Order: sequence, then C-alpha cells, then structure tokens
Amino acid sequence: MSTNIVVAIDGYSSCGKSTLAKALAKKLHFIYVDSGAMYRAVTLYLLRNNIDLKDEEAVKAVLPDIHLNFHSRDYQTHILLNDEEVSDEIRLMPVSSNVSAVSAIRAVRLEMVKQQQRMGKSKNVVMDGRDIGTAVFPHAPVKLFMTADPKVRAERRYKELLPNNPDITLEEVFENIAHRDYSDTTRKESPLIRAEDATILDNTNLTPDEQLQFALDKVQPFLKVKDQ
Repeated sequence: MSTNIVVAIDGYSSCGKSTLAKALAKKLHFIYVDSGAMYRAVTLYLLRNNIDLKDEEAVKAVLPDIHLNFHSRDYQTHILLNDEEVSDEIRLMPVSSNVSAVSAIRAVRLEMVKQQQRMGKSKNVVMDGRDIGTAVFPHAPVKLFMTADPKVRAERRYKELLPNNPDITLEEVFENIAHRDYSDTTRKESPLIRAEDATILDNTNLTPDEQLQFALDKVQPFLKVKDQ
C-alpha cells in the first residue's frame, strides 16, 4: 500500500483551484499535478505527429506512446512529454485551439486517469481538476471541493482577463462561467460532482491566505500519521 499523500481538489471553474493547489504543493513540498496540462501535452503530441484529431481510433492507437511526468524546479512545476520539457509549448495557440476536442475523447480521458494514478503512487501530489476525487483518486485521504458565488467567480475571472482582453464584458464572463458549469456537471465522461467524503471549501469571502490555511488544516493530520 502506498504511503504517499494525495490531495484531490475539485470544483467549479474560476474558483481558484490551481492557485490553491500550487500554493499548497509549494508549502508542503509536494508535486503539483496540473491535469489540464496533461491534456495539452497529449494534444501537442498528436499535432506534432499529424494525427487526425477527429479519428478517435488513430488517437487511441498512439496513446501507449505518450508518457507524461512532472517535476519541480525553482518552485515551478514543469511537465515532461516523453522526457522532453514542454511547459511553454503546450500554452501556444495551436494546442489551445485543439485541446478541448482532444480532452473530450473517451480513450484520452481513460489514459490520463491511469497516468494520474501512476503519479499518485510514486509521489506526494496535489492535483486539481473536475473528477480527481471521484474518478482519479476516489480513496485520496484529503479531498476538497471548491465553490464560490457565481457572481464573485465572474468578477475574479473578469479582472484576470481584462488586461489582455479590453473589450470583454462582465456579462460575457458570467455567461461563460454559467455555460462551463452546465457542461462540466452534465457531460457524459466524468462529470463534475462532489465526492461524498470531500470537504466543501467555499471561498466567496476568503483571502488566498485563508483558503491556504483551510487546506493545510485538512492535510496536517495525515502528515503526522505519515511521519510516525
């Protein structure tokens, strides 16, 4: 049985899941596993190898050739695609434009779950996403489900987007979040639902430091057990 600790963070879009996960991993010296980056890395591999993204059988056939891993350097998490650092390349437009289509492929999701589970067996990890505590690590000792008032989430996201998107409106952001909530909770593959044993973290009125302390308090008992 693995003695590694897995912290699973799920929740709605624009709740600050990745912000909390990164801060928590840094504080605990755990590896932060960005599940979204994994789907981006798969997309990059498919594009590099001229795989037709609409041909699910062709995509499925090459999945065994894709090996992903994470490592930390200078308190930053980097993703490796077949031992090659691709953290910057996966953020470029060709990948961004195609990652949604790739992540909707059932075979890709199943493979990513397997690889995420492999990482959790070999390292102490903090992982955020939509189905980490339900599909990926249903037995994780620490599960958090993040939520916040939709209006607050929209305001936070609007402030993030505005510098690079001066024409965007708060109403557009609110509608986008509502659409993502609907899509996440109703999709066929691994919908967003709260695990029964997950602790709800409503950060509507919390500062980043307060929500980090909330998470640390949940992890602390398991750190003591591990050290015994």
